[in-house]
Amino acid sequence: MCGRFVITSPPAALRQMFGYAEQPNFPPRHNVAPTQPIPVVILENGGRHFRLMRWGLVPGWVKDSRDFALLINARAETVDEKPAFKNAMKRRRCLIPADGYYEWQTAGSRKRPYFIHRRDGLPLGLAGLAETWIGPNGEELDTVAIVTTAASNDLSSLHPRVPVTIAPADFERWLDCSAHDVEEAMALLKPPRQGEFAWHEISTRVNHVANDDARLILPMTDEEREREQSTPVKKVAARKVAPVASEDGQGSLF
Repeated sequence: MCGRFVITSPPAALRQMFGYAEQPNFPPRHNVAPTQPIPVVILENGGRHFRLMRWGLVPGWVKDSRDFALLINARAETVDEKPAFKNAMKRRRCLIPADGYYEWQTAGSRKRPYFIHRRDGLPLGLAGLAETWIGPNGEELDTVAIVTTAASNDLSSLHPRVPVTIAPADFERWLDCSAHDVEEAMALLKPPRQGEFAWHEISTRVNHVANDDARLILPMTDEEREREQSTPVKKVAARKVAPVASEDGQGSLF
C-alpha cells in the first residue's frame, strides 16, 4: 500500500507538467501522511485544476464521517466494483503529484523504511479517486484515495503493492471521465515497468510524522545504521488511534 509520500518539485515545474490553471505556491513536503491536505489535479468544467483534498476518502453515502475508517488506498483490481470507489472511478478520477513514496520492510524485530522514486528523477502522477462528502449541516469535505496495484517483480521485494502511476501521455485519458469510460481507465492501472523505479534505505526518523525535512530521503549512512541497530526497540504502550483503512480494510498505515 502507499501510506506516506513526498512532494518536493517546485510548484512551477508541477504546474507545467500537470497543466492546471492555478498558480499555487506550496512548500516541499517530505513526509505527507493520511488525514493531511494534499495537492490534487482534477478535470472540472473542461480544464485541469489544482485542489487541496484530505487524504482519506469518505464516500458520499456515509452519514457520519467520524464513524467511517479512512480509505487511504483503493485496490486497482476492484475499484470499478466496490461501493466506496465505483462512483469516483466513473466520475471523479484525479492525479496526485508526488516525487516518491515510502515503504517499510520487516527485518528481524525492526521495520526498515525505504524511499522509492523514479530512476530518472522525474515527478510522479499518482492515480487517485476523489469524493466530496456532504455533512448533515451542509458542510463539504473533499477527500481522496490513492489507487494501488500488485507490484512489479523488482518492487515486490519491498512490498506486494505499489501506487499506480499514470504517464503524462495518459493524463487526459485518466482525468477526462466524460470522454473516457471506466473500461478505458482500468487499462491504465498497471504496475511500473521493471527497472523504472529505484530505492534506498533511509533513517527511521521518517516513522515520526512530525519529522518533515530533506534529510528523510537521504540514503542511510553506515554511522546511522550502526547507531539505530545499537538502540533497543522500544515497546510502545497501545493507544487508541483514528481508524485508517488500507485497500484491504486493515487499520494500519503500513
